[in-house]
Amino acid sequence: MADIDKILEQSLSPWMSGSGSEADIVLSSRVRLARNLAKLPFPNQADSAKSISVLRELQPSVDDLIRIDGKGYQWVDIADLSPVERRVLVEKHVVSYDLIQEPVNRALIIREDAAVSVMINEEDHLRIQSLQSGLDLQNALQTANLIDDCIEDRHTFAFDARLGYLTACPTNLGTGLRASVMVHLPALVLTRQINRVISAATQLGLAVRGLYGEGTETTGNIFQISNQLTLGYNEMEIIDNLQSVARQIVNQERTARNALLKSSKDDLEDRVWRAYGILRYVRKISGQEALALLSEVRLGTDLKIIEEIGQQVFNELLVATRSNFLQRLSGQKDLDSPGRDRLRAQVIRKKLQGV
Repeated sequence: MADIDKILEQSLSPWMSGSGSEADIVLSSRVRLARNLAKLPFPNQADSAKSISVLRELQPSVDDLIRIDGKGYQWVDIADLSPVERRVLVEKHVVSYDLIQEPVNRALIIREDAAVSVMINEEDHLRIQSLQSGLDLQNALQTANLIDDCIEDRHTFAFDARLGYLTACPTNLGTGLRASVMVHLPALVLTRQINRVISAATQLGLAVRGLYGEGTETTGNIFQISNQLTLGYNEMEIIDNLQSVARQIVNQERTARNALLKSSKDDLEDRVWRAYGILRYVRKISGQEALALLSEVRLGTDLKIIEEIGQQVFNELLVATRSNFLQRLSGQKDLDSPGRDRLRAQVIRKKLQGV
């Protein structure tokens, strides 16, 4: 059985371990499937009774998933979590911000390693999510399909022979699949090539967003790249297209990193070590500044300028420095902004000094 408290407390989820293909640049791969139960109104048209019916129908899926997947799963009523705990799940990329906006009659099925989650009664009845470390969209899709098939064995999904899976938003019609990769692109930002890369990706039918997806700004030089269209394409076409573009972006980032080393190595090393020095001894730091400096340290780590820090340190601090994670860590209900900035600095110092 999964333990939601343990998941909330962990700053490093297994899917952000820094393993997998191209993990120096691709932090993670995600596949999400949108599904709706047949003969029931979509969540945005459902009254409370219908929403509760969806919850009752889907709750037995927990035991089905445990049996099929062989791993622990847990049912979590979103309304039973505190506001801070809900936001921690967003910071850990387990759920969407939309799910926690109206927590009543919404739920989550989550696997013990947080690499699989099923959001219930968000925009659609189900949002099945699978996460993998590095560039590994195929395995993410395989796992998502396993979960999808398991739930569909017990339930009938809304499906049309011409349109495919029916979804609340027309852009998800067809496969209902959204695939994305989370990439760290500091060299493309430093060499001012990032706008060209984003423009090219957009022309290829992809969306480029910030750390937490749609509607969020880019911080720490981290971008999420995902497909925009699902209708008219099969699953493998969507995955292969995104995988191909991701590899091109990885190659461009590597080229930019090598160019920086060749043309301005001293300046780059100075920048990296200054960032490391600040983080190692800082006493108060904002979340925005922490991510910016951590990005530069991670670049230095990837380029072997700093050799004692592994990729996991950066990945772990991506979560451990977020405001709501710190709020929960403090055990205080009213931790103010200066208090969070001091605790954030303490967490970073302890992590770096323990390396």
